[in-house]
Amino acid sequence: MATRTQFQNSSDIGVFSVLTNTYCLVAQGTSANFYTSFETELADHIPVAYATIAGCRVIGTLCAGNRKGLVVPSTTTDQELLHLRNVLPENVKVNRVEDRLSALGNCIACNDHVALIHKDLDKNTEEIIQDTLGVETFRTSINGNPLVGSYCVFSNQGGLVHPKTSIKEQDKLSSLLQVPIVAGTVNRGSESIGAGLVVNDWAAFTGLNTTSTEISVIESIFNLKGSKANAIVSDLKDSLIDSL
Repeated sequence: MATRTQFQNSSDIGVFSVLTNTYCLVAQGTSANFYTSFETELADHIPVAYATIAGCRVIGTLCAGNRKGLVVPSTTTDQELLHLRNVLPENVKVNRVEDRLSALGNCIACNDHVALIHKDLDKNTEEIIQDTLGVETFRTSINGNPLVGSYCVFSNQGGLVHPKTSIKEQDKLSSLLQVPIVAGTVNRGSESIGAGLVVNDWAAFTGLNTTSTEISVIESIFNLKGSKANAIVSDLKDSLIDSL
């Protein structure tokens, strides 16, 4: 199911959190309510941990990850990197990326199999993303905007993109990602999908301003109604296959 929450007085919860099928990170120094809303839904299944990147709380903007790994900008301190490696599951790779486009969360949208990336990311950065996240990468834009991470969120179940994305572009993205795609908004009409929504295969968190209509679209496209058990079983199967 989808849960509404807010970071202090902000509904841009995607800026302050990272959610995958194997871990969840929330910004250090968050209000207890923000952390608790994640912990209540997720703690029985995956670790929920505090983090900062380069001393900043905007971790969702600065890093990108999936169940296999996490990429962080070069400004991440050694201490922060060590902390991330300690709190994340052992099989999750954490790597720093040297790139002038340091807001990786805005430049990368990914699930466990595919990543859409900013057209101007370095070739070396692209290779690190492929290796760390274990994904195939595609350089593209969403409705003409290169910040794919800001205007698109997708899981292994489905994806939500900028409301003005054409049907033709939605079909193209759907065939690239091999999941259903729909155009929509969060936080009462906001086009910044990535800023207002984080999702994995069985849970979604969205800003407090998100309307019930937006919630129903999110729950439908991400197949969240009663899908928690199925997603966990599927994740366990994937882990077994990987280990074999």
